Amino acid sequence: MRKITTATLALCMATLMGCSSSDDEEELVLPEIANQFETEVVWQESIGSGVEHYFSRLSPAVYKDTVYVASREGQVEALSLANGDTLWETDVRHDLSFWPWSDNDSAKLSGGILQAYGKIYLGSEHGYVIALDRETGKEIWRKKVPGESLSKPAAGDGLIFVNLASGKLLALHPDTGEERWSFEQEVPPLTLRGQSSPTVANGGVLLGLETGKLSVLISESGYSAWSAEIAVAKGASEFERLVDVDTQPLISGPFAYAIAYNGNLSAVDIRSGNVVWKREYSSYREIAMDLQTIYVVDSNGVVYALDKDSGIERWSQPALRGWYLTGPAVAGNYLALGDQEGNLHWLNKDTGELVSREDFDSSGFFVEPVVADDKLILYTRDGEVSAVKIPN
Repeated sequence: MRKITTATLALCMATLMGCSSSDDEEELVLPEIANQFETEVVWQESIGSGVEHYFSRLSPAVYKDTVYVASREGQVEALSLANGDTLWETDVRHDLSFWPWSDNDSAKLSGGILQAYGKIYLGSEHGYVIALDRETGKEIWRKKVPGESLSKPAAGDGLIFVNLASGKLLALHPDTGEERWSFEQEVPPLTLRGQSSPTVANGGVLLGLETGKLSVLISESGYSAWSAEIAVAKGASEFERLVDVDTQPLISGPFAYAIAYNGNLSAVDIRSGNVVWKREYSSYREIAMDLQTIYVVDSNGVVYALDKDSGIERWSQPALRGWYLTGPAVAGNYLALGDQEGNLHWLNKDTGELVSREDFDSSGFFVEPVVADDKLILYTRDGEVSAVKIPN
């Protein structure tokens, strides 16, 4: 099984579409806008070297008045949501010294952060899942798992669910890490780097698969309840046949929503697995929603809003095409998205209009902003963590 990174993916896309000249690349500029408001930074802190240039979905987590952040190297910190003060910090690298052939300079944290059951959980490329006490940062347990843990674990029904790059989903006891059951999916020869984070609801675990399907497992036993086709592999080359459902499924009422690369955005009936509607959108970025609308950033960086009930497109915003956006975050009356150059973009969520932009860290954003009360938590590649006020 081979994994393709998003950088390689972009190169392959350019090859398929016809490589542009250096002059064309220089023409990729952000649209001029007159800021309708200025982004208010409440506090900024840094954590180690962040994730640097590596693939990562190591996203901050928030619980009550605390923000939990981690660096790829292995530093984990709890910060005050109000002012960014460090409440505790720990380093999870210490056990790696037992393996002389491993990279002892980095824990290679990549999956997380999940907070649940009084703990925070992280996964690593070394094939570990680590549980820390939420109040103190003390390590509670560490479990070796059969594959890289590249996506955030999920919690529900008294268990922790971890999706691995090897194609296995594990159900672990939250207090001990004991394995309760495992499920193994079929994995194509070539896939995108990254896996779907599971979603737990109504006694089931929803999981996007690298075969283009959305699957539901019974959370107590791991037995398959149903699977729905989100995308079908087409084309002659392995690249053209990539159909990974790499984003976390979202649930609203009786429907689950999922999107695939080279595939569709689909609404699926949770009870039966029947596809209610599907629309041709391709993405490997997380989707977002509010009461009536789903927000999508497609593989090219075009932002869309669609009606949740029908899938009818409400608006599209192509002005940020090619800027390698994060997934969107619904923040009050706005959508907030970061790009690879470290710009934070604000869009009017009703119209898609670009209303404001703020330049942060040039290392760039790699995960979507996290909403925390009246603030957004931002995390850049070099470890800069910022809290900004959500505008009224």
